[in-house]
Amino acid sequence: MDPELEAFIPLFPRADLTDPVTARKSFAGLAAAVPAPDTAGMEIEDRAVPADPGVPVRIYRPHGAQAAIVWLHGGGFVMGDVDTEHPWAARIAGLSGVIVISVGYRLAPEHPFPAALDDAYAVLVWAAEHAAELGIDPSRIAVGGHSSGAGLAAAVALRARDQQGPPICFQLLNQPGLDDRQETWSARTFTETPWLTRDKVADGWRHYLGSAPASPYAAAARADDLSGLPPAHIATAEFCPNRDEDITYAVRLLQAGVSVELHQWPGTFHGSQAILSAEVSQRQNAELAAALRRALAE
Repeated sequence: MDPELEAFIPLFPRADLTDPVTARKSFAGLAAAVPAPDTAGMEIEDRAVPADPGVPVRIYRPHGAQAAIVWLHGGGFVMGDVDTEHPWAARIAGLSGVIVISVGYRLAPEHPFPAALDDAYAVLVWAAEHAAELGIDPSRIAVGGHSSGAGLAAAVALRARDQQGPPICFQLLNQPGLDDRQETWSARTFTETPWLTRDKVADGWRHYLGSAPASPYAAAARADDLSGLPPAHIATAEFCPNRDEDITYAVRLLQAGVSVELHQWPGTFHGSQAILSAEVSQRQNAELAAALRRALAE
């Protein structure tokens, strides 16, 4: 493991999603401790997207930006909101020069699948339909996220393809949660890795799926056909249970004729890019933004 990251492992709280309320408080505390990003070069606006129910979004608009990404936070489907995601959404907007629409989707277990997916898809449709009002080029709208949010982004792309929804030009998937089955080598081997353990992954999927059987719109790795999806950038962490399902998904996309950039970060663990002082984290965050900037360039 990268020594700069390893030094922080004792400071991480125990990975546990058995009690969602307690987990959310811990997650919010961690987010509040992250250094504040520089937001001087952008406008930030809170909106509510009309849906049933309405979906809170926070829009980060760098000066002169016209391309946009519908951005979905991580948190095991159980934790997170636009406030906890603020440090990351603002950094992505600032580093990429792209409008970031950060989505406060409903959380499990109170709102199991398909609530989060419905919220994310509603925001995508809203952004496309109100592109002129929002100052967005409708041909340059991407989806993306971290962890469970990246899994949601992959599902949004599948749904948009299947339902002839708004055209998505790119997927930015950082350490996505794509497969509830936990059958890969990394899922079976990295059972006690920092921040994301096998039990935590299992609890997240259990809360999210509820009593529903897993479908491709819940766990994108279950989709039989990946053709016709938007180009993707997929980033993985070496010591992460999700690693192999992400690499497999990238290969399957390639075999389905979808253009993919796959970046496997050695010495890292799930979510370790939050340790901003580490050189590898700085490179990870810069590369995510650079990939988005390249994909959405005019």
